[in-house]
Amino acid sequence: MNIKNFYWYFTAALPIKFCDDVIEYGLQKQEQIAITGHVANKKLNKKEIKNLKYKRNSDIVWLDETWIYKEIFPYIHIANKNAGWNFQWERSEDIQFTKYKLNQHYDWHCDSWKEPYNKPNTFQHGKIRKLSVTCQLTDGSEYEGGELEFDGRDYDPPMRNEAQHVIKAKEILPKGSIIVFPSFVWHRVKPVTKGCRYSLVLWNIGDPFK
Repeated sequence: MNIKNFYWYFTAALPIKFCDDVIEYGLQKQEQIAITGHVANKKLNKKEIKNLKYKRNSDIVWLDETWIYKEIFPYIHIANKNAGWNFQWERSEDIQFTKYKLNQHYDWHCDSWKEPYNKPNTFQHGKIRKLSVTCQLTDGSEYEGGELEFDGRDYDPPMRNEAQHVIKAKEILPKGSIIVFPSFVWHRVKPVTKGCRYSLVLWNIGDPFK
């Protein structure tokens, strides 16, 4: 799919108090190691965890709080329209409160799947991820590294030049910033080299593209 905008952002959009409240609430919950799709619902041994962390190394907490969705949803609708995507979507999956501590990262990936969800008797069944959202809860001055970067991959693979093709989302460094992007767009979070970065991630699902 060809798109003009790989992402749409809102700088310092969320109230500082909201960000602090989410951090405080998320830190009260039991964290777990973040996994990738190919090892979902699988108990990992030490070797598998080590291999996983080459790709993704962060700690997460799952949230499903109405007050958080309510604050973020309006921005998703605006971004979907203003970016020109106009994707049909219905609901959000559970919210991921993510902690990127020293040396933690998430290498290149996209959030969409090859096939729609096969989860009978759930709202996800038959749906796909269409719009992904990252909310910056920590100000960029509070940590180093941890950059969110995009690669639209709208070029011939042999011509790839990371210096030319990688897009650094510097617009969302201020606390409370929001970035929305199609779930099929490739992105990564570089290793944190100092401090800790907190963020929220949402995936918004709908019917498969036709």
